[in-house]
Amino acid sequence: MRTIRSLTLLGVVLAIAPAGVSPAADAGRTWLEDGIRASLSGSKVKDRDLAIAALSGDASEPSTRLLSALLDGALYCDKDSGAVFIQENGVFLDLDGKDAGVAAARLKKSAVDNKQRKEIAAILNRRRLSDPDPEKRRTASAALMEIGAPELEREALTALIQAEKDPATAKNLRTALGIRLAKDADGDTETLLRAVEWLSAGGQPPAGLALELLAASPRREVASAAADALYWGKVGRDWTAIAETTFFGLSLGSILVLAAIGLAITFGVMGVINMAHGELIMIGAYVAWGMQRLLPGNSAAALFLSVPAAFLIAGAIGMVMERGIIRFLYSRPLETLLATFGVSLILQQAVRSIFSPLNRAVENPAFMSGMWQIGRSFNVTRGRFYILVFSAGVFFLIYAALRWTRLGLEVRAVSQNRAIARALGVRDARVDALTFGMGSGVAGLAGVALSQITNVGPNLGQAYIVDSFMVVVFGGVGNLWGAMIGGLILGIANKALEPFSGAMLSRIFILVFIILFIQKRPRGLFPQQGRAAES
Repeated sequence: MRTIRSLTLLGVVLAIAPAGVSPAADAGRTWLEDGIRASLSGSKVKDRDLAIAALSGDASEPSTRLLSALLDGALYCDKDSGAVFIQENGVFLDLDGKDAGVAAARLKKSAVDNKQRKEIAAILNRRRLSDPDPEKRRTASAALMEIGAPELEREALTALIQAEKDPATAKNLRTALGIRLAKDADGDTETLLRAVEWLSAGGQPPAGLALELLAASPRREVASAAADALYWGKVGRDWTAIAETTFFGLSLGSILVLAAIGLAITFGVMGVINMAHGELIMIGAYVAWGMQRLLPGNSAAALFLSVPAAFLIAGAIGMVMERGIIRFLYSRPLETLLATFGVSLILQQAVRSIFSPLNRAVENPAFMSGMWQIGRSFNVTRGRFYILVFSAGVFFLIYAALRWTRLGLEVRAVSQNRAIARALGVRDARVDALTFGMGSGVAGLAGVALSQITNVGPNLGQAYIVDSFMVVVFGGVGNLWGAMIGGLILGIANKALEPFSGAMLSRIFILVFIILFIQKRPRGLFPQQGRAAES
């Protein structure tokens, strides 16, 4: 009855229209029809049925804009004249997209109920399936597979599949057709087997539900094929879960490695427990944020320039710390711990005073946004992948500097036996300052990487200082390879435990493991060699 009433009202509107003009043929006149305006501005929600029915047959751009505004709750009507306006960014626009200059007090929102909202969404989605933009067609075809989504008829889906050129969209449409066919108990065996093939290639949860329906089919051949598809789908999901856990573990581990490399250098060479290391990470993140403020609209250039800038600024602060405070406290580890803890509080408060205590967001450049799809359902986040590559590059550059440069030779000599190195003419005070500056600079690079995956704030570094010490102790004090391998192991272990124990409990388990591990191997996985290291 409701459908008949809507069609009757639609007939009335068409009858009111001037002779020779139809709403579907002349979109500009359609908007002016009194019946549609009355439907949109009516006091009852069910009044909108007429407008939705009329606009569903008009695929023009103004009709789509009007339906989208109605769906989003952005459609307003004048209380007196019934004129229609669309709200965008707090401004009321007329149907031509121009600022109407009307006051909000004169307008009332054109509301819809859930049933109407679902109907509008289905209309807009069908239109996007024919949109020239392949990305919009891809999104619209994926929406067809959502649980509870309105279904297209088999003939309509078949026609869309035959006309579609984009492989991803065609795959989604075939999966949607497979879901539609799975509900047809009277379908022939060949058609149902084809549906099993399409559903097994889809991999989405609704496709799995349709396969379960087919697995219960009385036709043995169909049921067997659906059961096999369900089994191999489960195997694929299990391997995908393992791959995702490994990738996210490596991503977390690479950040821990970046944060721990500088600590491994300073702790290993000078034996200084630098509690301000987290704040040096935080400074690097603020450098990335500040560079974006200096280069608005060019996030890629800002990111590339922030890498050397963060290294130099954090390194310079580290050298000032070493020359001004730490050099007076060598061989007094407890006092260096307290002194650097005081420096960390000073740096945090300075940042709060200069930049405010609020978190700052750093925009990701375009090449780090989105993800790559590998296989059926394994997605690699671009940002985390590039951070993984960046961490590996920093590690090998630092390793090369310590392995094949004069400074690196002097650093290794001082770390292994300071007295003998000094006797051979090595200026250990200079080595200490440069080493501390290098370690602090790497901490700044870690901050740049962290700015791409989290907000920048005064407490950013505090979340990583404990993890950095755990990586250094676990891998072996002063050993870069130990820091890298230890960081990756702890990152993967953390992500592997999270699904079972939660984020906080997984960190507690790892801490307990490290405590037990250092009871057995106090010098870590790869202990430092040399007389001073008690080899």
